[in-house]
Amino acid sequence: MKHARIAYQGAIHAATEASPGLVRLADGRVLAEEAVTWLPPIEPRTTFTLAINYADHAKELAFKAPEEPLGFLKAANTFVGHRARTLRPADVAFMHYECELAVVIGKTASRVKRGQAYDYVAGYTVANDYALRDYLENWYRPNLRVKSRDTCTPLGPWLVDRDDVPDPMNLNLRTTVNGIETQRGNTRDMVFDVPALIEYFSSFMTLSPGDLILTGTPDGIVNVMPGDEVVTEIEGVGRLINTLAPFPS
Repeated sequence: MKHARIAYQGAIHAATEASPGLVRLADGRVLAEEAVTWLPPIEPRTTFTLAINYADHAKELAFKAPEEPLGFLKAANTFVGHRARTLRPADVAFMHYECELAVVIGKTASRVKRGQAYDYVAGYTVANDYALRDYLENWYRPNLRVKSRDTCTPLGPWLVDRDDVPDPMNLNLRTTVNGIETQRGNTRDMVFDVPALIEYFSSFMTLSPGDLILTGTPDGIVNVMPGDEVVTEIEGVGRLINTLAPFPS
């Protein structure tokens, strides 16, 4: 099942997909997706983000694929929902999207072995993990100004139940900017797959329900500007729409 969190008429509601383009509230009302304000489908807790977790992206950046996951943390303030605006600072020369499969942890996980890793997954959603290259000091551990700015991580629209995604390691990813495809890849090309990441992070940190793992992006990143509509899409998981806007002066 696909789950969402939306704001409508001054209240926050749990919702499910009624049909493409329509959402159903818990009280049975069916609304067009444009009629509601979309929130991230979960309230993010600890968020783990991966640098250079696709072999083709490493090649694009002229880096060798890492020998262990290059993880760093992302702050909760950065998340916005489907159809939200992301603010682009006026002094930034290069800002790009990153289409990523986001893994939502479903129960407390400590020292999990990869063979049991999927038992700890609640489901999956789509993340667009914008990066501001001007502020980048370390490709392997991007700093807060690169990866934790307000509005810079759209998430959603849906949390899709784990069992409705039978093979998360064989999903097509796609990004379009103003309707033109700029990025395409497949989750099978991750350097470290979902079970490996859960095993790795849980080996030294206890993962809790609602924690997120953003699993990295393939190659095909381009600069985006105010007014651009960026759509990040993952097969079987969702289609996340976001619009760039200028940072208010």
